[in-house]
Amino acid sequence: MLTTPLSGVIPVVPTVFDDEEELDLAGLARVVDYLIDGGADALCVLANYSEQFSLTDEERDQVCRTVLERAAGRVPTVVTTSHYSARVAARRSREAQAMGADMIMLMPPFFGATMAVPEAALTDYFTTVAAATDLPLMVQDAPMSTTPLPVGVLVHLIKEVPQLRYAKIETPGAADKLRTLIAAVGDRLEGPFDGEEAVTLIPDLDAGAVGTMSSSTVPDRLGRIVRQYHAGDRAGAVADWEELLPLIHYENRQCGLRAQKILMAEGGIIASDRTRAPFGPVPPATRAGLLELARRHDPLVLRWAR
Repeated sequence: MLTTPLSGVIPVVPTVFDDEEELDLAGLARVVDYLIDGGADALCVLANYSEQFSLTDEERDQVCRTVLERAAGRVPTVVTTSHYSARVAARRSREAQAMGADMIMLMPPFFGATMAVPEAALTDYFTTVAAATDLPLMVQDAPMSTTPLPVGVLVHLIKEVPQLRYAKIETPGAADKLRTLIAAVGDRLEGPFDGEEAVTLIPDLDAGAVGTMSSSTVPDRLGRIVRQYHAGDRAGAVADWEELLPLIHYENRQCGLRAQKILMAEGGIIASDRTRAPFGPVPPATRAGLLELARRHDPLVLRWAR
């Protein structure tokens, strides 16, 4: 159970597969060690960058249990339990708490391009999930969902669902949204975070974000940037972020979730960078470009296992 509010960098833990697309739980455990050694303030599991959409319920449990047992309380763990059904999301959240999770993250319910949920149903959805667990909740406001979360809706949810104390804002115009949301709810929102691999990190920190929920590519560098910023060294944080931004942008726009696996495999943390079909590998030229750019920055991911 959390004793202080979360801040800093919370990398999303990728689900590791072998070359046959089966779970590699030993590789997953090594990823947890790498992230904790890299200074992660917490971990997030079963998020979209974890390829949660490609896992069976049994595999979800295996992944969640492996991460929680390996972390062993060294850092808090956020478990994503998103599902269209409030009943299923509630059950997943209850089970995550029983396994040892410290926080639950949820996207608003949606299914495909046409099954968005009306505003009136969202309060009942989050209330149902909150009733199933004692843990704090984080709402994930991401472009993947076709259920919109304008600021007014977020304000209403935060005021109506006391456990909803964190928000991950990763939509276009995130800084303005964060600033408006924080002004409207004040201390009710303990943890405003950004996402999208921290591609807009400095504007979002300026807007009041307390940290970033990034990929697992460069959490060590991002953690240092966030700590610099919060220590009052904005100029140093800006300089370090601007130096790192080409790599973040390449990950965000060219590779997506595959970038972290490519670099982990290159660095020897995991044996395979496989994603599950139909999610295929990046083209060879794109992979080469990522590795060339990453090597110029000498990130921990390429040397931790050496």
